[in-house]
Amino acid sequence: MAPATVAAFTDTYLPTVNGVSYTIQTWRDRWQERGGTMRIVYPGSTDYDPDPEEYPVRSLPFPMYEGFRIGTPRVPEAVEDADVVHAHTPFAVGIGGARLARREDLPLVTSYHTPTAEYADYLTSRPRVEHGIERLAERYERWFLSRSDAIICPSEDARKRARDTAAPDTRTVVLSNGVDVDFFAPTDAEEFRERHGLPDGPLVGYTGRHGYEKNLSEFLRAAGSIDATVVLGGDGPAREDLESLAAGLDVDARFLGFLPREELPAFYSALDAFVFPSPVETQGLVALEANACGTPVVAVDAGALSNTVQDGVTGYHYEHGDIADCRDAIGRVLDERESLSASCLSRREALSVDRVVDQLADLYEGVIEENR
Repeated sequence: MAPATVAAFTDTYLPTVNGVSYTIQTWRDRWQERGGTMRIVYPGSTDYDPDPEEYPVRSLPFPMYEGFRIGTPRVPEAVEDADVVHAHTPFAVGIGGARLARREDLPLVTSYHTPTAEYADYLTSRPRVEHGIERLAERYERWFLSRSDAIICPSEDARKRARDTAAPDTRTVVLSNGVDVDFFAPTDAEEFRERHGLPDGPLVGYTGRHGYEKNLSEFLRAAGSIDATVVLGGDGPAREDLESLAAGLDVDARFLGFLPREELPAFYSALDAFVFPSPVETQGLVALEANACGTPVVAVDAGALSNTVQDGVTGYHYEHGDIADCRDAIGRVLDERESLSASCLSRREALSVDRVVDQLADLYEGVIEENR
């Protein structure tokens, strides 16, 4: 039997670069390789030319979050013959997906990538107003999730949050976003180091959004007395403050800016430790990408990262807010780099996105059959 025809609706997609957009694109590509059809509806942008089976809807830039666009809840005619609807976010474009599912009596699968209340940080800096927005966001999220036939959660931590939010009888499933282990693999990083002027000796680093919620200042403070160069890839609103902090602490920190996806395997391979201090992750996909390249991770013991990283196997945890503990965890990883790297590489197959898409296919088939 041919794989289901899927209509995927997302408020985050290319050219915005993040874990959600790449996960959706990778799932779509793997689905097509199996002979299935996955059509993607997303906020259109003049900076991105859609591929076949990608359908942009009208959108406006979101002023509080650079690179994010607000789409319209429109349902392109080309996606109406779907067997199942998959909403990757509950906002405007996601509402279009929910409308299609209801109108055509189709099963609705929702991915729980990020709790909506966390976006309150981008709307205001006033605590009372932020609290009010968070409460409204939680009510809205409860309404949207409770309409779903199944909620996909990338970690047990995310599943707990979804269960606390959605109606009690709503089905929740833990399904990793998965890693393209053919792409994310150990590689010779010498050319990368030379091109970016990175010195000899240990490198510890991070790549991703430089947002205040990512808690990167904790990493910089911990790195102050470690004999290693700090390498930060990516960009975001906190970058200027982070550069000032590094200068004030006299930390040898190199800010590389946005790195094309093609450079990421070399970036991870160049590092002796990937440091991930963000307490707000629902999975922490970059940690798994680093592991797939043989690089162990120092992770805050909070949110999904409590489970994403295995102590003494793929890295070490430290207590949130404890600078000394973070520094010690980095030291342990550097000391045990060789054995931890071998352990990471032995677990590559378990991270594979192909295994994830196998599970996704079973889920789609199940909700379609139940809907019949």
